[in-house]
Amino acid sequence: MDDFDFFIGAWLVSHRRLKARLAGCTDWEAFDGACTTQKILGGLGNMDDNVLNLPGGAYRAVTLRAFDPQTGTWAIWWLDGRTPHALDVPMIGVFRDGVGTFHADDTFAGRPIRVRFLWTRTREASPQWEQAFSIDGGESWETNWTMQFNRT
Repeated sequence: MDDFDFFIGAWLVSHRRLKARLAGCTDWEAFDGACTTQKILGGLGNMDDNVLNLPGGAYRAVTLRAFDPQTGTWAIWWLDGRTPHALDVPMIGVFRDGVGTFHADDTFAGRPIRVRFLWTRTREASPQWEQAFSIDGGESWETNWTMQFNRT
C-alpha cells in the first residue's frame, strides 16, 4: 500500500501530448501544470488535485487511487473538471521493481481500445507517467501523453 508514497506532496508538471490520438499523428504539444497528492483511506489510497494549462485553456482534474490488500492491486480513476459527472474507467495494476503498470479496456472515438498507464522513475527525484492506447488488444501501443513531475 506504500507504492505511491513517492508521489505524496506538491509537484510542477511538464506535459507532452500528441495533438491527435490514434491518427498517425507525430506532432506533440507541450504545456505545464501543477499537482498536489495526499493519502486517503488511512493510507489505502491517495488522491491528487491537478491543474492542466492546456494551450486552449486551463482545467482541473482529480486522480483517485485505491489499494486492495487482498489482491495487491491498485485501481486508478480520473475525474475531469470539464465533465464533472463522469469518472473514467478504472485502471487496474501493480508495481514491480519500482514500475507501475496499469490497464483498462475503454473506448476512444467510438471504437474499443486498451489503455496503459506506466509509472517510471519512481525511485528518482523526477518520476514520470505515460499513457498509451492500443487498438489491437495490446500487441502494439501508441504513447500519447507523458508527464514529468518535479517537486515544488
